[in-house]
Amino acid sequence: MTAYPQLDHVAHAAGIDRIAIAATHIVPDSVTDSYRRWLAAGNHATMDYLGRYLDVRRDPGLLLPGARSVITCAVSYYHTAAQPAGAPLIAMYAHGDDYHDVMRDMMRPVADYIAATYGAETRVCVDTAPVHERYWAVASGLGFSGLNGLVIVPGLGSYCFLGEIFTTALLEPTPPLPQDTCRGCMRCVNACPGHALSGRSTLDARRCISYLTIEHRGDLPADLHTGGRLYGCDTCQRVCPHNDGIPESRHGRFDLRPDYAALTAQSINSMTPETYAATFRRSAIKRAKLSGLQRNIRYL
Repeated sequence: MTAYPQLDHVAHAAGIDRIAIAATHIVPDSVTDSYRRWLAAGNHATMDYLGRYLDVRRDPGLLLPGARSVITCAVSYYHTAAQPAGAPLIAMYAHGDDYHDVMRDMMRPVADYIAATYGAETRVCVDTAPVHERYWAVASGLGFSGLNGLVIVPGLGSYCFLGEIFTTALLEPTPPLPQDTCRGCMRCVNACPGHALSGRSTLDARRCISYLTIEHRGDLPADLHTGGRLYGCDTCQRVCPHNDGIPESRHGRFDLRPDYAALTAQSINSMTPETYAATFRRSAIKRAKLSGLQRNIRYL
């Protein structure tokens, strides 16, 4: 809980499961330098956008002039509905509606409340703005960083979407959490099918099945074994002990769509641009494009 019960209430009523607050500041050099080294090593693969606007990532004041606080938000998408045995596997985050749209719908009432209550400016960010969002989630006490690089929210696990509301309002920060909770586990690192995890909360996207099946264009590595994965990979989350016994999401918009449960290799290969657009309307899966999905089928 934050020091603002009404803000907590507004956020929960809007659908947000957890919020935390940090005072905005220049991101420490240690974080910025580590990120630059990660980029220089080519770990971002072809995702060149991750190397843009590094000055904005470092300084939230360039994102929202006069920013003094950031409210970090977590929304669980975890559910137990499984795809049929033998179906082309889709990562859980993409089972339902596109989280970008859902999260913005949830965060806008919170931003409006802050603007009305404090006379402050706000900016809502969901994954597309140049923000070190995992840094802010940890700095605010929303969660802690797992060895797989994901933010783990106590009681909710890692199956969470993250978002940020930067504001010119000065809000009391919430305390950060201990950061050594994953020390010595290594289950995610050992289970990663692409051997993409470093064990230091970073990954090499060039070996990551999520990157390869979603963002990568062209042929996949000849030695890649996708394990039946059509889009994304949840292995590092599935084996994580912090996800044991977590509650199901209260948000039906993230549930497995019936059309996805019925997908087969044959139905994907026979899709036209029109049936593809209709099937994946308002879905994050459109990120991979029809050609990408049909390429992935060849590697199943």
